[in-house]
Formats: sequence, structure tokens, C-alpha cells
Amino acid sequence: MHFQQLLREYIEIHGYWVLFAGTFLEGEAVLIMAGFLAFEGHLNLGGVILTAWAGSFLGDQFFFSLGRLKGNSLLRRFHFIARRFREALRLIEKYGAFVAFISRFTYGLRIVLPVILGITGLPSRTFLAINLGSALVWAGIFSLAGYLFGKSASLFLEDVGKYEHYLLGALAGLIMTIWLFHIYHAWKAKNPARTRLARMRALRATHTEKP
Repeated sequence: MHFQQLLREYIEIHGYWVLFAGTFLEGEAVLIMAGFLAFEGHLNLGGVILTAWAGSFLGDQFFFSLGRLKGNSLLRRFHFIARRFREALRLIEKYGAFVAFISRFTYGLRIVLPVILGITGLPSRTFLAINLGSALVWAGIFSLAGYLFGKSASLFLEDVGKYEHYLLGALAGLIMTIWLFHIYHAWKAKNPARTRLARMRALRATHTEKP
């Protein structure tokens, strides 16, 4: 059997489980890919959106519950959560409960924010209602992004299926470029703080060395 046919059958059988697992954690990349595969007919677009909605919703509910039940222990054990805690509190003070809606759209805080919201006094029912709406919007946006990528390619290519591997590679490259841009932007934003900290340490060392 041709490799492409084997791949198609694997995706049709296991694709939704892979999508659910990916969106339970973060999953923008896997969701965009799934949207493109829905355009190609490997998956159903409605099924992709519903699966991503369920995975994203249950993922954030799990992390919120984890913060509610084990929040203080997590803050003591994981320093990166403690560091993000201050940043998240500033967002909560500025935007209130709306932070629960935008949490899955924030780079670097996708998993940490629901945990921190669980630590705060945000009512569980409020988070549940906001999470339902946010997960649906997120699932729709990124599913359609992949689907419309395929739709756009079909305007220039007669047989999109013939170039499927190249298009998947191009889509993966585009997602990777966006990731790298976010990583660089986050590093650049933190760089001035690192420079100031290094200067303060050097100044302290100078004062310590003086008799």
C-alpha cells in the first residue's frame, strides 16, 4: 500500500486523539495542522473544532483545579511558577476575570495562568463559564487558520494533494518562525533587566572589594 494512503488511514483513525492530547497541553501548532488536514479531507473540520474545544477546555480546567488544590505546594516546588505568579497577578489586577479568557492566547503563560488563577480567589463557576467560551473561540480561530491556509493554496495550485507534503512543510516552517519570533521577543524584553542586574552585582562586588 502506498505510504500516503497509510498516512491518510492513520490520521483518520488516530488524528482526533493526537489533536485532543495536543490541545490539552498547548496545541496551536497541532491544531493549525489539523485544520489544514481537514481541508485536505483527512479530518472533518467540525470534528477538529469540537475535539480542540474539548481538549483545550479540559486542559485548562485541570490546571485550574491543580492550582486550587495544590497551589501553595506548586509555588514552593517550581520556581518558574513563582516567577510567573507576579506577572500574572499584574495582569489580573489590570484585566480582572478577563484574564481567564485570554490566558490560552498568551505566549509563555498558557499553562501557568490557569494554575495561578486557581490559586487566586476566582470562583470556580466563573472560570468554568469563561473557559467554555474561550476554548471555543480559540479552537475556531486556529482550526480555520489551517483550513484557510489550504484554501489559499488551492487558488494557486490545481491539485493541492499533489503538493501536500511541501505545504505541510511550509506550514510547519511558518509556525516555527512565529515561535522563534516570540522566543526572541521574550528574550529581548528580559535583556534590559538582565543588564541592570549584572550592573548591580558588579557595583556590589566593587564596594565589597574596597577596604
